Amino acid sequence: RPGLALCAGCGGRIQDPFLLRVSPDLEWHVACLKCAECGQPLDETCTCFLRDGKAYCKRDYSRLFGIKCAQCRAAFSSSDLVMRARDHVYHLECFRCAACGRQLLPGDQFCLRERDLLCRADHGPPPDGAAAARGPRSP
Repeated sequence: RPGLALCAGCGGRIQDPFLLRVSPDLEWHVACLKCAECGQPLDETCTCFLRDGKAYCKRDYSRLFGIKCAQCRAAFSSSDLVMRARDHVYHLECFRCAACGRQLLPGDQFCLRERDLLCRADHGPPPDGAAAARGPRSP
């Protein structure tokens, strides 16, 4: 389809013999497919991620749109082990009691108040009658 397609990068007609199609409706000149954040060329040597019609390299896509640690706000790498509490995700080293700083380990009981994790010693025993509503222990 050279000559019929419009480049999503520059908006010009693609007259080149080759074009890059990233999704069914987005096509680029080979020279125009670059990360919207850092400008790195996105070709067969670099993974391309799309968001709102813009292309990103893996590093910038993860930094801008990836899940971040609820404590340190840093992105996760694919090799990170994580802990979850409700809809919050933490690096293992960030999964600590907000009051005493003790690292919470799998099997430890804890309480989540707003964004703060509290170990059992710092949040105390559950109120009377709340033991059944406490639910399962932490992962």
